[in-house]
Amino acid sequence: MRQNSHKLILTLMCLVFSIASYAYDVEIDGIYYNVVKKAKTAEVTRGNYNDSVTIPSSIFYNGETYTVTSIGDQAFLGCKNLASITIPNSVTRIGIQAFSQCSSLMSINIPNSITTICNYSFYQCSSLTSITIPNSVTSIGEHAFGCSI
Repeated sequence: MRQNSHKLILTLMCLVFSIASYAYDVEIDGIYYNVVKKAKTAEVTRGNYNDSVTIPSSIFYNGETYTVTSIGDQAFLGCKNLASITIPNSVTRIGIQAFSQCSSLMSINIPNSITTICNYSFYQCSSLTSITIPNSVTSIGEHAFGCSI
């Protein structure tokens, strides 16, 4: 009995955490964002993207303008049909596994505003043949550009 209650609690906790990981504040033009009201910033979060995506430098939400400053952890994870991405100069961080397993992504031009490319950001992007990394990047995480053979 006690073991079953522990399993139930553990299952419920996993469910709650998995729902929270897909939470977002607003969806605009098919892109999902979390906003930080005090800082007036936004982060691209989760969604299913096809072909090409252009991330805007700012969004308008609830009467306020928010500057898009980050591509969040796992934002584009597993988007197998994503072929191209345009990142604005307002973005400074590419999160953990942000583009992992985007097998159709062929090239990416990272803007001069980016300072951090986190772990596994472009991991297993099997079609990626060209990437431009500007001098502004001061931190590249483990396996950021790991490829599968």
